Amino acid sequence: MFFGNFSNPWMIILLIWLIFDNISYYLTEPGALLGLILSIPGILIAITFHEYAHAWAADKLGDDTPRRQGRLTLNPLKHIDPIGAILLLTAGFGWGKPVEINSNNFNRTVSIKKGNALVSLAGPAMNFILAIAFSIIYGLLNAFARGFILTTVGAVINSVIIYAISINVGLGVFNLIPLPPLDGSKILLAFLPSKARVWYMNHEYILYIVFIAIWVTPVAGLIISPAIKFVNAGLMKLINLIIGLGA
Repeated sequence: MFFGNFSNPWMIILLIWLIFDNISYYLTEPGALLGLILSIPGILIAITFHEYAHAWAADKLGDDTPRRQGRLTLNPLKHIDPIGAILLLTAGFGWGKPVEINSNNFNRTVSIKKGNALVSLAGPAMNFILAIAFSIIYGLLNAFARGFILTTVGAVINSVIIYAISINVGLGVFNLIPLPPLDGSKILLAFLPSKARVWYMNHEYILYIVFIAIWVTPVAGLIISPAIKFVNAGLMKLINLIIGLGA
């Protein structure tokens, strides 16, 4: 997910306000601060794998731009955007360092339009895969290692896993909103008729403003909450199934 270089002063002011508004909450709520600390591993994993998935998909489609720029790696330092990571930690929404691609390098087995959609879809898809993987780990621990998770170390690991599940679900769902600069906008473009696609691309700036308005108001929560609940319900069934096998 890509938010540009923040050259707009109003965007800078907005980001600063969001960061300090949320940080003040964590500083005054000890329980929230603990949750913030426990969510850090999940944040790093979610962003790193999300951006790596974009790079991997582009590379598989024939574009070596991410490889040449050192983005085909699971090293978090290559993928973390400081402002995006801080916002994801404090506000629940954020981003990683954008993976640059050159769609003209895609092999001709897919169209440029389809290739861009596949690269964009790879990020959210990876987050959902991680959410499933962590749910399986959580279920296995609670089914076969109850004694361990009752220890201090086990409880911390259990909590970190829970946060990792939540963060990956949230990041995956959020990025599928079909508004720029989110991944969902590029996926949507692959399915729009030509005239609608041209209109969408010519009005990206207006749609960007719509996204910002949604992002800083409760509307974002209203939009993605049903989807997050749906995904969480499926993961809970998976977890309960695993725990039931160990009962």
